[in-house]
Amino acid sequence: MTAAVERIVVQATAQEKRAIVAKAKKLGLATSELMRRGATAYETADADEELGTLADAAKAAADRACASIDDSLAFITASNRRIAAMEMAAAKPTTAVRAASRAGTSARRVA
Repeated sequence: MTAAVERIVVQATAQEKRAIVAKAKKLGLATSELMRRGATAYETADADEELGTLADAAKAAADRACASIDDSLAFITASNRRIAAMEMAAAKPTTAVRAASRAGTSARRVA
């Protein structure tokens, strides 16, 4: 880390200075380090607006993804119902043939 070579003078009231020094001490930082970090972390209202726009876009994308998933699940459910109906329809003639076969066998035994 390079040593600081420039000085920035910050005007503060005695009460503000005490609060800044106390906060730096509590965080285990030099006062100048706390001030650098605070100045670096400061964001303008424009940055908040940009973050809000990004958050809105992310929410819209998530909403579209959820709708797409819901549509896919509905399609799968309908497809499963169609498959079940086709399987039942395919099984019915076999059942009918078996029933007719049994009825014919029973009729022959009785006769």
